[in-house]
Amino acid sequence: MKSFFRFLGALVGLLVLGFIGLLVFGTVTDWKPEPEIQGTALSGEARRDTPVDSTLRVAIWNIGYGGLGARMDFFMDGGKYVQAPEEWQNEHLAGILSTTASKLKSADFILLQEVDRDAKRSYGIDQAESLAGQLPDHEGVFASNFKVRFIPVPFDPFPFVRPMGRVHGGLASYSRYPASSAVRHDFPGAYGWPTRIYHLDRCFLAQRFAAPGGAELVVVNTHNSAYDDGSLKAEEMRALKAFAEGEYQKGNYVLVGGDWNQCPPDFDPKTFKKSESAYDQQNIPGDYLPGWIWAYDPGTPTNRKVAAPYNADSTFTTVIDFFLLSPNIEALNTRGVDLDFAYSDHQPVLLDLRLR
Repeated sequence: MKSFFRFLGALVGLLVLGFIGLLVFGTVTDWKPEPEIQGTALSGEARRDTPVDSTLRVAIWNIGYGGLGARMDFFMDGGKYVQAPEEWQNEHLAGILSTTASKLKSADFILLQEVDRDAKRSYGIDQAESLAGQLPDHEGVFASNFKVRFIPVPFDPFPFVRPMGRVHGGLASYSRYPASSAVRHDFPGAYGWPTRIYHLDRCFLAQRFAAPGGAELVVVNTHNSAYDDGSLKAEEMRALKAFAEGEYQKGNYVLVGGDWNQCPPDFDPKTFKKSESAYDQQNIPGDYLPGWIWAYDPGTPTNRKVAAPYNADSTFTTVIDFFLLSPNIEALNTRGVDLDFAYSDHQPVLLDLRLR
């Protein structure tokens, strides 16, 4: 009996040491980006000089790293899956690439979120470059927002059996026009230690393009926080507001698009599935930027919840992917691309706009 307890004590001690070792490793290797970093260039070459045409098209899409198609759920939302089976992952990515080539390629600017470059969850495929291959007439740039050597969760059913492992993903923006600069801006705020060493380092990616009259068109790709109590979003929104207002006051055109992880002002989060009232989805305050334009398609959901596989009759869906335009930009037409969430837990949105 004493031998058994000694063995049990040794086992517990090893587990404790292993846990401490993981925390030490995560802390030492924790990526701490500077407030501003130049984006990483991708393959592809812009074919036009400057956006002289008054009418432009923009596309946004959170591709969910090709791992969150209609058959998938996700453990952080109450599901069971950590990683899609490789066959499903390949099908999702093929669908994302096909959709990009057929439905998004006409856009002058394509702003994508949750694009992996080297991650266990997406089988090490460089999705940013795979997408660039579908857009040879677009200049591509990448900004990391999730760069962790090893994520040890989830622990169930037994410790370290099926952790997320390494992740390197972020924002990818593609444009028909050459950008004079492309800068990753770090969002303020973070989770406390040790949670922060395994979470995303949220950011927005701002590209600058020459515009008529000597002004600049500033195109911002954003992906705001999820899984927080609202305090991180509030800090991010204040930083984004300060940046956008500052650029507009300089006489520039400002376009922000992406996954806000919150609904536009005055949009009912339960528009599509009112019966699931338990889900609490925040709205952006109506007085966030008076005079600015929120552009979204109120008739097409852009996000579905991933506690379970997608079911068109019961899954909660809403709109959290949309655009914000400065007052000197006119929104002509905004339309969601309904893919029935086949390849991602988000759906693309297209916007036609005019520079005034």
